Amino acid sequence: MEDRDLMEKELLVIKGVCDLYLHGTIESSTAEVHSAFKDALNTSLDIQNKLYNLMAEKGWYKTDVVEQTKLDQAKQKNSTGC
Repeated sequence: MEDRDLMEKELLVIKGVCDLYLHGTIESSTAEVHSAFKDALNTSLDIQNKLYNLMAEKGWYKTDVVEQTKLDQAKQKNSTGC
């Protein structure tokens, strides 16, 4: 298995972990549990960010550039629905 494949899989795993910790934080019933989940979430988000940056640096994670008009249309569409 190539490094790129391993990092893609790790990125998917850490995204799932972040999702679980987020829900744990939201649903926690005590301040101590909330704090523990929040700390774990922040640590996981840091790991996710490092993985993403490394993959982007190597050219393995490409993002599309969006035109400003499309961003403006999306903002307008989402602001009128609330």
